[in-house]
Amino acid sequence: MANLKKNIKDEQTIVNLLSKMPKPVADSFNEEQLTHLFTILSSRSWAKHSIDLRGTFKIPLYQRRFYYVFLAGKNFRKLSRQEQNLSLISKAIMFTMLLIFCTLVGLLVVYLIKSALGINLIPNFSFGIWGWFKGLWV
Repeated sequence: MANLKKNIKDEQTIVNLLSKMPKPVADSFNEEQLTHLFTILSSRSWAKHSIDLRGTFKIPLYQRRFYYVFLAGKNFRKLSRQEQNLSLISKAIMFTMLLIFCTLVGLLVVYLIKSALGINLIPNFSFGIWGWFKGLWV
């Protein structure tokens, strides 16, 4: 009966991994260690993303091709203290921008309603928004 068990060092994943290491380091791994590395690298359960866009493109009149990768998904990693602070700051900035945007839209709606009702808070003064808005619908 032929031996169907393949040598772990013949697996392409392991060959690629070991080729990126200095020879003494690559030779120091035993079969069991390489089997565990192969199991981890081949499962790739960590590489599942909600959005996974990959491709290549070539710029005209230029010999080389370029690749792009856009990945997005839930972050399962434990964040460091610095990453937590950066996340908190970015959330605060986004919330502030959303609050400013909503406030400006609310003020615009109130101004348009005021102008539609003919209410002038400052006589002989206008921002011109009402005239522009009326021009959109005529």
